[in-house]
Amino acid sequence: MDMGIAGKRALVCASSKGLGLGCARALAGEGVHLVMNARGEEALEQAAQAIRDAFGVEVTTVAADVTTEEGRAALLEAAGDVDILVNNAGGPPPGMWTDWEREDFIKALDANMLAPIALIKALVPSMMERGWGRVVNITSQSVKAPIPVLGLSNSARAGLTGYVAGTSRQVAGKGVTINNLLPGIHATDRAEALDRGVSETQGISMDEAKAQRCATIPAGRYGTPEEFGAACAFLCSQHAGFMVGQNVLLDGGGVNATL
Repeated sequence: MDMGIAGKRALVCASSKGLGLGCARALAGEGVHLVMNARGEEALEQAAQAIRDAFGVEVTTVAADVTTEEGRAALLEAAGDVDILVNNAGGPPPGMWTDWEREDFIKALDANMLAPIALIKALVPSMMERGWGRVVNITSQSVKAPIPVLGLSNSARAGLTGYVAGTSRQVAGKGVTINNLLPGIHATDRAEALDRGVSETQGISMDEAKAQRCATIPAGRYGTPEEFGAACAFLCSQHAGFMVGQNVLLDGGGVNATL
């Protein structure tokens, strides 16, 4: 299927690896020019060059922390009037409800709620003026089925979800859609970190920890960044203009719910 977005420009946050990189590669495969962001310059440049070589699109890189005002300013200066925004940031560390203090919640909110909102506010007005735009926020399956050890993530991402629910319906009439992609476990560094935590807590091997988690997923495996990226590209496509304020699960059936 031709997504109809060749020649458009996209800002993809946290895109040097993992799900962000999967999204960047999928968009580049559709002929979308990219502004890629991550904190680590070396990994970012390697990922960007691989995309240039593979797909022949223009790629601008901005090594910056999107959770800071300075980082967002640098990112927005490079982005200009992009047509597509993919918000993404690493999740807060796991723990128990007794572990977290106010400062921990503020950090989680900055990364997983307030930074995406700031970018939406900065970039969506020009999309509305041009009559077309796409925003995809990478959140988590935890907004539909909270994960006890990820309380910081549950809280911050649920806040972003509520914001999108209202905002998306205010901008849709101008040709701009805002939707959320909710990953379950995918084969990324985040999954490895979570498996390591289980391994250390339960005194089992990493392979045993992964097998234990896979057993909870009806698909019987972890997702891939490529699968995730393909779903992101569709939400950014010309064909998704009637999808507004939706929360799309990509979790292998992990969330057991009718709606």
